[in-house]
Amino acid sequence: MQRVFVQIRCRPGTTYSVAEKIVLREIHAELYSTSGDYDLLMKVHVPEGEDIGKFISENLHDIDGIERTLTTMTFNAFGT
Repeated sequence: MQRVFVQIRCRPGTTYSVAEKIVLREIHAELYSTSGDYDLLMKVHVPEGEDIGKFISENLHDIDGIERTLTTMTFNAFGT
């Protein structure tokens, strides 16, 4: 599994509905409300060999209320 973190910026007033739609899709490992430039932080386990950009695009970008995302890939550099 590839661990990926996605920060999500929502249109004003839509954060709760966006979070609810993400939860219903059951694509996340963890989902948090955050402060700062982005409203939500989602941890996703993308199946090995699957295209991460395509996975995010097909599972997230059609949710109404999402204004922008920032995807951060992680690497197992420390043996954990």
